[in-house]
Amino acid sequence: MLKVLFLCTSNSARSQMAEAILNSKGEGKIMAYSAGNEPAEKVNPYAIAVMKEIGIDISNSKPKSASLFTDEYFDVVITLCDRAKNQCPLYSSSTIHIHWGFPDPEYFEGSDEEILRQFRTICLELYRRIGLLITISTKSVDKEHLTQKLNEILENDQSMK
Repeated sequence: MLKVLFLCTSNSARSQMAEAILNSKGEGKIMAYSAGNEPAEKVNPYAIAVMKEIGIDISNSKPKSASLFTDEYFDVVITLCDRAKNQCPLYSSSTIHIHWGFPDPEYFEGSDEEILRQFRTICLELYRRIGLLITISTKSVDKEHLTQKLNEILENDQSMK
């Protein structure tokens, strides 16, 4: 089973959504976790709302510190914000480190509907990328091949912009 850790600064939105999406779609073949370098007190209510819209309940989730996982082995660590990328704790040398940067929801402004729209954009993009991640055959894929495929997901996104 492939183990994936999603890291963000506060573990209150992006990484929570990614963990829940991957665990929902991974069908037991991939196990996802999430954490933050500076965990918030609670999960962002907008993240809870947009996840509910796609049928995934994260209302009982709690932000976790990355320090909880320092002794744990992960096949893949995916940072979802630049701060987490720059402060990412060291994991095994065999761990694949990938960066899928997203805007920080802490700085979203506007009406509730405008903020929800920004959260939906992140949620849908995470859903799409995670769908691609799941299609990678993890049983016979070596580290180099898996790294290449994970980077291709991001490269394809950037070429579409």
